[in-house]
Amino acid sequence: MDASAETQNQILQMTQFILNEAKDKAEEISAKALQEFSVEKLKVVNSTKDKILQEYERKSKQIDTQHAIARSTAINRSRLEKIKARQDVITTIAGDSVEGLQKELKSEAKSKEFITKLIVQGLLMLLEDQVQVRCRACDDAAVLACLGAAAAEYSKIVKAETGATKTCALSLDKENKLPPPPSGQPGPSCLGGVVLACQKGTITIDNTVDARLQLVLEQAKPTIRQLLFHGSS
Repeated sequence: MDASAETQNQILQMTQFILNEAKDKAEEISAKALQEFSVEKLKVVNSTKDKILQEYERKSKQIDTQHAIARSTAINRSRLEKIKARQDVITTIAGDSVEGLQKELKSEAKSKEFITKLIVQGLLMLLEDQVQVRCRACDDAAVLACLGAAAAEYSKIVKAETGATKTCALSLDKENKLPPPPSGQPGPSCLGGVVLACQKGTITIDNTVDARLQLVLEQAKPTIRQLLFHGSS
């Protein structure tokens, strides 16, 4: 009986030991699992945070880029509008100048004086002995009437400036004509004036009204901008 009780007691003790070991092992496994879970959760949280920050930075840069593009576009649009406004004003001034010149040159006396000066200016640039004068077909008579006075004025200026005696034989170019006056139709046109040619046409001086007006407007652009658009960029 005593032996049986002792055996029973040993079995009980062994069972209790096994249960305690199993419990300790279970707690150890549970603790380790909890620790691993915490580590993995931290990794996931940090990874998610990094992705969110990267996405935020990407979108922030994208927005900054869009704002920069929009700002640049607005600035360029404003500049183009200003350039167009300036060009419109210069075009208007050119149109008004053409109208004014056409009215002035309707006077035969003023037209003759104007053509003579254009021829003389061209001669002073060429300094040649023989020069042909080209003009519009409708101006043949008026230009022909100016050749003598232009040649005389040329010689007079050269004599006064250099002391040398120099003459130039002027002739009207009957083969090469400048385009006709503007008619509102498509095609080349000319407001008047002359083109001087020498050395068989290899050297020319464009003293047409169109060329002189273009030159004057080009030279006057800074002044026009200063007067009309002072303070604007």
